[in-house]
Amino acid sequence: GNSYNIPIRLWILDSHPFAPPICFLKPTANMGISVGKHVDAHGRIYLPYLQNWSHPKSTIVGLIKEMIAKFEEELPLYSLSSSDAARQSELLSYIAKITEGETDTKSKSKTGGDKNGGHFNKITVVGAGDLGIACVLAVAAKGVADKVVLLDLSEGAAKGGTMDLEIFALPNVEISKDFSASADSKVVVLTVNSLGSAQTYLDVIQSNVDLFRGIIPAVSHYSQNSVLLVASHPVEVMTYVSWKLSAFPKSRVIGVGGNLDTERFQYTLANLLQVQALGKDAWIVGEQGEDKVLSWTSCKSHANQTETMVAQNSKEQVANRAMEILKGKGQRSWSVGLSVADLTESILKNKRKVHSVSTLAKGCCNINSEVFLSLPCILGTSGVIEMVKLEEDPSVQEKLQSSAGSIHDLQQQLKL
Repeated sequence: GNSYNIPIRLWILDSHPFAPPICFLKPTANMGISVGKHVDAHGRIYLPYLQNWSHPKSTIVGLIKEMIAKFEEELPLYSLSSSDAARQSELLSYIAKITEGETDTKSKSKTGGDKNGGHFNKITVVGAGDLGIACVLAVAAKGVADKVVLLDLSEGAAKGGTMDLEIFALPNVEISKDFSASADSKVVVLTVNSLGSAQTYLDVIQSNVDLFRGIIPAVSHYSQNSVLLVASHPVEVMTYVSWKLSAFPKSRVIGVGGNLDTERFQYTLANLLQVQALGKDAWIVGEQGEDKVLSWTSCKSHANQTETMVAQNSKEQVANRAMEILKGKGQRSWSVGLSVADLTESILKNKRKVHSVSTLAKGCCNINSEVFLSLPCILGTSGVIEMVKLEEDPSVQEKLQSSAGSIHDLQQQLKL
């Protein structure tokens, strides 16, 4: 029957209203924090409303109403005795440091950086579905990251697939529902897809766009120098959406694109058909799916060898045979996860390896619209370092222009 005044402090990010505020209790000198399911020892507030924040339905007023309801069930503060005053003063000092930007996450990153000669390779995977977990396992198996954070944005434990990861506790893997856990990531992998009941293909994509509007500004805020690696569907459109919502340079927003198909194709040419020279110059470009295109890059060091081994018509026959072998393989979660780990390794280790990834195609093949298509690119710590020139083939250019036109028309119908 009593009423209590519970002091709080809300930090509104630049990405608001798409990203939720960061919330703290702000206890006075004679108040202590009661650690519970909604509050940690530092006074950080965790609520379902924050975890499920989605503009425009989520508001500050709605957040405060939920705080009132949850704190009525479990009071987050208690009156301190005089002997606790010194400890409380220390806690208030800690919170003051957080408000000045000296977050616990940043201090941990700095510590980790010292451990590795100034380089702490942290990646975040957003989305705890089959694909997200496959990416975490593949990256962990590769051993390319010092820390992997899995952001589980699912509603409730029943919808999350993270229980087994928690049970078996993989080293250097952290599971969190809080965007701040992603702070200072070198690579942020996006695997989330909307599970709504949309009726049309456009509705499905719009649902994904709405989902990204609450995710991209938040992860971009916490990891402002990261490379965004998009694996959500359709990858070309969602990479474009990520680029627009993050305001990152085009080089630091890429999609998984044709990397998996290209690696399979090159492997088939080199190892199954024993045409090593061709395998190094073959690429799957354009869109994922049925409209993907086979193309070649002109590599001078192999030009004579290639001309000797196969004539132009024979090259096409070998390529068609390789495509037949790969037909029906599909892209399972674990195989895409391996592809994501491959791309992540090239970025974190600055390998300067060529991959077929979704990148801004404007200016290539007479494409004038802002669309993302898979093209061979050299990858390093800053994302796309350079685009590799494709062999001039009118039929390939025509197909890429057609894909660009259809993707652009689709993007024009979306509400960003």
